[in-house]
Amino acid sequence: QVQLVESGGGVAQSGGSLRLSCAASGISFTATTMAWFRQAPGKEREFVAYSHSSGLITNYSDSVKGRFTISRDNDKNTIYLQMNNLKSEDSAAYYCAARAGVGVLTSPGAYPYWGQGTQVTVSS
Repeated sequence: QVQLVESGGGVAQSGGSLRLSCAASGISFTATTMAWFRQAPGKEREFVAYSHSSGLITNYSDSVKGRFTISRDNDKNTIYLQMNNLKSEDSAAYYCAARAGVGVLTSPGAYPYWGQGTQVTVSS
C-alpha cells in the first residue's frame, strides 16, 4: 500500500521560509517521480514542482521558480520542498504526489498517489 505523508507546513511571514517534507512508503522510490502541488480555497489544484525518478531532472512552475527548491533523499524515501521568499499568494494546502512511468508530469491527473496535504499560510 502506497503512503505519502507530508509534514512541515505552518505559518510564515511574507519573505520567510518553510521546508516541507514528504515521506513515501510502499513504492520503489528510485523509480518514482515525485511532485508537489498546491490548492488554495476555491481554486484548482496547481503544479508546483517535480523531481523526476532519475533524480536528475526537476521542473518548477513559473510562479515559484527561483524561490522554491525540490530535492529528494533516496536513502530516506523522502522529498523536500524548500520554500524561500514566501508570498501571500503561496498560501495553500500543499500535496505530495507520486507516479511511476512517463506522463504529463505537471498535471494532477498524471499522479495516482497523493498525500493528505499540509497547510501553508503566509501572513503579510
